[in-house]
Amino acid sequence: MSTGVPGGPLDAPGSTPDEPLEPAVPRETNGQRESSGPRESDTWDRSFLLWDSYFAIVWVATLVFVLGTNYPGWHVRVAAAGLLLLLVPWYVAVGRPILTSELPDERHALGYIAGAIVLLLPPGVLVGETRLMTFALVPQCFMALRLRWALTAVTVINIAPVVGWALLWWPSDHAVFFNSVFAVVTLVFSATLGSWIIRIIDQSRERASLIAELDAGRHEISRLSAAHGALAERERFSREIHDTLAQGFTSLLMLVQAVEAELDRDLPQARRHLALMAETARQNLAEARALVAGGTPADLDGASLPDALRRLAARHDATVEVTGPVRAVPAAAEVVVLRSCQEALTNARKHAGGSAAVSIALAYAAGALTVSVRDDGPGFDPAAPVGGYGLAGLRSRAAEVGGTAQVRSSPGAGTTVTVRLPVPRSGS
Repeated sequence: MSTGVPGGPLDAPGSTPDEPLEPAVPRETNGQRESSGPRESDTWDRSFLLWDSYFAIVWVATLVFVLGTNYPGWHVRVAAAGLLLLLVPWYVAVGRPILTSELPDERHALGYIAGAIVLLLPPGVLVGETRLMTFALVPQCFMALRLRWALTAVTVINIAPVVGWALLWWPSDHAVFFNSVFAVVTLVFSATLGSWIIRIIDQSRERASLIAELDAGRHEISRLSAAHGALAERERFSREIHDTLAQGFTSLLMLVQAVEAELDRDLPQARRHLALMAETARQNLAEARALVAGGTPADLDGASLPDALRRLAARHDATVEVTGPVRAVPAAAEVVVLRSCQEALTNARKHAGGSAAVSIALAYAAGALTVSVRDDGPGFDPAAPVGGYGLAGLRSRAAEVGGTAQVRSSPGAGTTVTVRLPVPRSGS
């Protein structure tokens, strides 16, 4: 190893090892210290054992080289080895806690690196082989310090021992030139590789942060999607209750009022209305069971859409007219038509009165299904504010299957509710 003078070819300062700077330690970006972001502390602690082993191997190798060289005398080499021993407790007691911390304190980090340089310089000046220890110290500079401070420390570690060694021993010009050139080359290599690795770490950290943000966004989207789904299901259930059970109860109340008025003067009509009340109650019970089971509306269970509308019309004293060739349409469209008719019939009886004539017109056309509910009641002004859920729910239900719902009315001219739905021409 020795060249006959202190400091042979292997005496030159070292550079960073092949796999340094892997831990996610804080780095400088645009001159500012930034946090390493989320990481697993246990994983970092386990991985740092590799750095402990690396430091121990380099330290032992340096000690062997110092004691095994031929120059200078053994007493100088022993003194240099003794000074090298001080690096071990300094690393264990001071350096390791700093290097393993997520965000090292800048003053403490500078103090540790400065102390390590102070402990390295005397043996590095005395015995050239000591400079092998820089292989362990250079990576620590980039791990603990900002980039500009790390470059400064690396420069001192690589250059100062060579300068001190040359001034102390006055070796030959050839040895000075050789060691100086080698020190400069390893300095440039250390600085270039260290800076490049830091940039790679910064990019990896940015990507990790982006992945964390995307993951958080995915969870937020999932949460919002679940919340939106729950809200949509609650709205759907509310609309179903409004269009079925609530309408049935409204019909029951109206029939009760009619029966109360007919008991004393028209008993047969009262009995007819009582039978209609029983039928409405049974229908409400069937609708409630269908809602709980999530199945087909009771009127559509086992029946075609025209038959379901006729059943519905019979309970509301309405007439039904079907035009066009009856064909199978999607179940969703049938449900919309049935619920729209339920809403329109209930509103007609509620606002136009039991004496108003109400009719349902169902038209099958190519690519479309249209249903209209008309009454000859007093009508109303569609531009006037209307409270309640009925008309808004009717339009919303039609829009869900790509259809439209229109209400035409004027005072004294009755009301017509028209729902038009697109359906496949094939009927499938």
